[in-house]
Amino acid sequence: MRGVFQRENRSRINLKDQFIYHLDNIGLSYGRLKALNQVTLTINPGDMIFLTGKSGAGKTSLLNLLAGHLRPTSGKIYGMTDERFVAQVFQDLKLFDDLTIEENLWYAYDRSLYKTKAEFISDRNELIALLGIKDRVHLKVSQANGGLKHKAALIRALLTRPQILLADEPTASLDKENAHKIFDLLNFYNVKRNLTVIWATHNRELIKNFPGKIVHLENGKLVYSGHACFI
Repeated sequence: MRGVFQRENRSRINLKDQFIYHLDNIGLSYGRLKALNQVTLTINPGDMIFLTGKSGAGKTSLLNLLAGHLRPTSGKIYGMTDERFVAQVFQDLKLFDDLTIEENLWYAYDRSLYKTKAEFISDRNELIALLGIKDRVHLKVSQANGGLKHKAALIRALLTRPQILLADEPTASLDKENAHKIFDLLNFYNVKRNLTVIWATHNRELIKNFPGKIVHLENGKLVYSGHACFI
């Protein structure tokens, strides 16, 4: 990831010293297709941002750039993500189908993050309870529906105690009630634990009263960046 993010000459950019990402006139092309075009955006610690736009607008491409999976075709990404831990919940959830939900969650356990296994189990059980899947953690992933898989992937990501969470449509397979549970959980982590959340979504109903920031893309261009109440 260090090769993707440029840290030199930060003094030339009139920004807060502690920004997480600054995208400077970013372009991204797949052959002749322009996925992103002249995108300039700054993301600061503790931001909670919803990426909105129709399918093909560039939301997933932007998330992949921020994750370091892709390199921009033009422009630069400045950032300090080599000093921060980034967790991802993308469409490829990377769960192990032949293991149970509970067994998958154990892959988040890291002795450098948790003093004891009991501390990890406490966090895990709290998240399981908050998302209402206590009675289904014994199921193998291959037996789980899409909504349960997304919840499991999100819990596993949060158990890594990240500083930044990148999520691509984490509520796509959920009904309204469960989508609100995800929203409330991420809002809690954002407010109480200063987790920076960048979340791509089509669910405008969910965020219509959202007090945070909307980044709206159309045909690869950034057309709005600001508070949700003004969109």
